[in-house]
Amino acid sequence: MSFTVAIVGRPNVGKSTLFNRLVGKRLALVDDQPGVTRDRRSGNARIGDLHFEVIDTAGLEEAEQASLERRMRDQTEQAILDADVTLFLIDARAGVTPLDKSFASMLRRASKPVVLVANKVEGRKGDEGLYDAFAMGFGEPVPMSAEHGEGLADLHEALVQAIGEERAYASSPKPLDDEDEDDSFELGEIEEEDIPDYDPKHPLKICIVGRPNAGKSTLINQMLGEERMLTGPEAGITRDSISVTWQWQGRPIKLFDTAGMRRKARVQEKLERLSVQDTLRAIQYAEVVVILFDATISFEKQDLHIVDLVTKEGRAPVIAFNKWDLVEDKNALLAELREKTERLLPQIRGVRTVTLSGQTGRGLSRLMQAIEDTDRIWNQRVSTARLNRWLDGVQSYHPPPAVGGRRIRFKYITQAKTRPPTFVVQCTRPKDVPSSYERYLLNELRAEFGLPGVPLRLLMRKGDNPYAGRVSESQK
Repeated sequence: MSFTVAIVGRPNVGKSTLFNRLVGKRLALVDDQPGVTRDRRSGNARIGDLHFEVIDTAGLEEAEQASLERRMRDQTEQAILDADVTLFLIDARAGVTPLDKSFASMLRRASKPVVLVANKVEGRKGDEGLYDAFAMGFGEPVPMSAEHGEGLADLHEALVQAIGEERAYASSPKPLDDEDEDDSFELGEIEEEDIPDYDPKHPLKICIVGRPNAGKSTLINQMLGEERMLTGPEAGITRDSISVTWQWQGRPIKLFDTAGMRRKARVQEKLERLSVQDTLRAIQYAEVVVILFDATISFEKQDLHIVDLVTKEGRAPVIAFNKWDLVEDKNALLAELREKTERLLPQIRGVRTVTLSGQTGRGLSRLMQAIEDTDRIWNQRVSTARLNRWLDGVQSYHPPPAVGGRRIRFKYITQAKTRPPTFVVQCTRPKDVPSSYERYLLNELRAEFGLPGVPLRLLMRKGDNPYAGRVSESQK
């Protein structure tokens, strides 16, 4: 991108709506209530031939030191420092408020180019506020309706003037490919067959999930080495699924921080439902999902539900027991956690687990090694010849059961795809195969081919009759 633009303003003036309009995707959560956005989110924006990075921010508010609102404001102020141009949004229908004037003074002290945007002018409802905005001291305001896409041409011109024509068109954007568009996803949109085979150098997409206050944002800040995510003692601070780029030992990483997932019965408010839906999309889009447990109160019912959800989506799971620095008798708790993992999570037998402290960073190297190992297994392929030799062996050792007086015969097995490893078995009467025998085959597959800790898929198919459709001699 040739330059960076930060969108700022008091709560509920339409910052996230404008952000979504500029990136052309519904990335940021939008709701009528103020204060929805808390963390800053970036995306690749475009207006005509103008390409730039845009940052959505939390609403600017007067706040006391050490409060959540103050930490949100600190995130916004950092975005202003990082940006080349600031879009200062006001609600034209409400007019210029004392809070707008207060933050205008702050922006002037930042000594960065500012473009004043009078939003919500649709239907001439904001004419009076638009005229009042001239007195703000930032030149002619840009009238816009972010919701309806009005005023983008004026915003294009204002940005070029603010940054300078040479800087505005300093670099031509490269054509978008799958990696450039990785912030846009919807449930059911991604087909596994479209994902390329394992490449240890491709950007690895890692999603961090867990119950509220498990320490997800703190862990990501520790990874990045900066206070990129909003953190604090309050549960449920994170609302959007925020993506950030990172590198680990030369490998590019895409990290997704997500909202804490509570029990379904407790998810009542519309905004929280939207946050949970955003988390579900992030899980589906990720490759490796780190399920963060609070080591001091681990294996709650909701923890198990989250693991089950990740497994059903077919993602590669890693379990991290966070807040290990708060544990006193570490040996006793470690033995207990190992026993519970094996007993309560049979669907991902052999899942990799690590202990860590997101606060201090201790255990981060072990976590990243577990992620890479799990990703490699998730992408593993087994040759058809090896699979069929194995199938002959397991049938000899433990023959398939007889159902209705006739024994089921397994003829052939092959691996259909990876991510997760999926195997197709041709057999007689596939619908009659008992689930207990399927579990037996899956457990033997894990043990024989080294596939611990990732979801496996086993699909039973009836083999085609090679004589179907042929005309017998008597019918000629």
